[in-house]
Amino acid sequence: MNDKVVLITGAKGGLGTSVTQRFLAAGATVIGASRTISNDDFPAPNFTALPVDFTKSAAVRDAVESIVARHGKLDVLVHVLGGFAGGQSVAETDDATWDQMRDLNLTSAFYILRAAIPHLRKSGKGRIVAIGSLAAAEPHAGLAAYVTFKSALATLVRTVALENRDAGLTANVILPGTMDTPANRKSMPGADFAKWLQPAAVADLALWLAAEDSGHLTGLTIPIE
Repeated sequence: MNDKVVLITGAKGGLGTSVTQRFLAAGATVIGASRTISNDDFPAPNFTALPVDFTKSAAVRDAVESIVARHGKLDVLVHVLGGFAGGQSVAETDDATWDQMRDLNLTSAFYILRAAIPHLRKSGKGRIVAIGSLAAAEPHAGLAAYVTFKSALATLVRTVALENRDAGLTANVILPGTMDTPANRKSMPGADFAKWLQPAAVADLALWLAAEDSGHLTGLTIPIE
């Protein structure tokens, strides 16, 4: 990945940290974007922090343009950003929860894909890797908003794969099960953490899908648990 310019959204979260570290170790020029992030979060010479609110269309467009202006190109987009809320039936789901899940899990993805695709097409071997959820593969009671928009994310990315195959641009979705992150441990303290998926395994898969020799793989939803 030494010659690749990689944008990682949600770079500072529980999974995002592992993904960012993995791409940095592989030698990529990494732009780590999150609502709040600084260069001190990943003290590496090939890392640049980019604070962005991905629920704002203009902010996302400006962020991508700033990357291309500085580096001359964009080769890889790893979209990790997302959010979780559960515990409510459809009848109980309030507007705030619905809007939050839509904005974090779908609208943000649409904004960054729309802004990044023209530049990824120019790369000739552009790669898009999005992080979905294994839970979204089937309906789940009490998770309506989350599952709805994570499912829509997978459809959106697979559509991107169809629309951009001609440019050598691939787009795939990873569907991880419950991951061993600080946030999940805090929310489920009685769980058996040893059975949970390690974020490093997801990061390794993301790196593999972003590699040049994975160009024959596109439009996939890949479960991992």
